[in-house]
Parts: sequence; C-alpha cells; structure tokens
Amino acid sequence: TSFATKVTPSTTAMESGADEVAFESPAHFRIYKSGRIERLNRPPVLPAGLDEATGVTSKDVVLDAGTGLSVRIYLPKLQEPSKKLPVLVYFHGGAFLLESAGSATYHTYVNPLAAAAGVLVVSVDYRLAPEHPVPAAYEDSWAALQWVTSAQDEWIVEHGDTARLFLAGD
Repeated sequence: TSFATKVTPSTTAMESGADEVAFESPAHFRIYKSGRIERLNRPPVLPAGLDEATGVTSKDVVLDAGTGLSVRIYLPKLQEPSKKLPVLVYFHGGAFLLESAGSATYHTYVNPLAAAAGVLVVSVDYRLAPEHPVPAAYEDSWAALQWVTSAQDEWIVEHGDTARLFLAGD
C-alpha cells in the first residue's frame, strides 16, 4: 500500500511535467516534481498504552496543536517509585521523510529500551519533509527538548531526573 501527500505545487512545476519523479528511494518513497510525495510500505502506527511484554506504559502528549508537534513518553515499571529516572530524549529515524514516534518500528524498539535501561523516554514526533522542509524537524526537536527540560508533564515531574538527560536516535 502506498500513501501520497500533496504539497501545493507552483504553476511552473505543474507545467513542466508535475507527474515526473524527481527523486526516489525504492520501497521507501517517491518525490514528484509537483512536490507530491508517495510514501511506500508505511509501518503501522501503534497506540500508546501498557506494553505487557516489558511493563512499560506510554502516552502521547501534544506540545503544539498548531504545528502538530507531539511526543510519546515511555515510563518503565517502577522498582522504587520515589527514585527519579534518567530521561532519554529519542529522535526517530527516517531521513526526515518517513516514520513517526508511534510507528511500529520505533514503538517496539523504545518499549524494551526504556525497560532495560530503566529510563523515562521522550520520543519526539517531529514534522516530516517535504511537506515541512528542513529546518522544521530541527525546530520541532529543539522545541521538544526545551519542553522536556521545563518539566511540564506530570510523568517527567514525578519520575524524571532532567539533570540526567540523554539524547539518542537514528
């Protein structure tokens, strides 16, 4: 199954073969001269909640409804509820074009990571290109990092130690 997203093309792009492929990564995506992107073989987005296999609970938090910036927070099963956990801010891969914090690829990776490392993970769901060209993903990632350090979420306040903050991703 493929998914296509339309980016508003310029008149010039429409006149000069808008349906021509400008760039392609086989089995991943096609970008057309019109600006339309076709994302191929998209993994499903999994819901946040309790992962029975790891004991990790996750939830989605919208940081900016205007831009759509959100994060998925993963809280491992607490061995000592009063002990604060290091915080790991995770940036999913996909070359700024593919995937999301909730995609099966990353959700199934971050759950066992949070459990094994004993960290509270904040996975950033930044805006994707080409609909939102670079530097949008960087701006979203920076905004999410600032949000984490401001400790506005109850899980971060109660269980996270932002003095022990780590960054990871692929």
